[in-house]
Amino acid sequence: MKIKIIALGKIKENFLKDGIAEFLKRLTPYCSIEIIELSPVEIKDENLIQKALDEEAEKILSCIKTQTYVITMEINGQQISSEEFSLKLEELINSGIPEIAFVIGSSHGISNLVSKRADFKMSMSKMTFLHQFARLILIEQLYRAFKIMRGETYHK
Repeated sequence: MKIKIIALGKIKENFLKDGIAEFLKRLTPYCSIEIIELSPVEIKDENLIQKALDEEAEKILSCIKTQTYVITMEINGQQISSEEFSLKLEELINSGIPEIAFVIGSSHGISNLVSKRADFKMSMSKMTFLHQFARLILIEQLYRAFKIMRGETYHK
């Protein structure tokens, strides 16, 4: 299974970089994973947020193939448990989908253009996290999902 994480912005804090690197290393036996970092559009006027999101959408959509299953990380997406996430991934793997792309937008979210392309819209929580935490949380949950699928002990 090939997994792509398309994210706007770079991770700056070393502790996040270290955590992401650790879970990427742990994921290598389970899947091929690629992180694509895109530069967010600078917003100088709050009235231009939608225009910026649409410009970011062009960059995001250019990284997604037609046959790719797209999961967007959205505030209003569906909240699921780790076990449900694992089942969802297992279903996708068993269905023969060649690639799953997770999209993490900028701190302003994602454009409706990207949301419309989503096959599944997922919310991490009702809580608010620092934007850069999303990548680490997602990668850890991917690792947890594979451990659950295999019946391995990390999960609990």
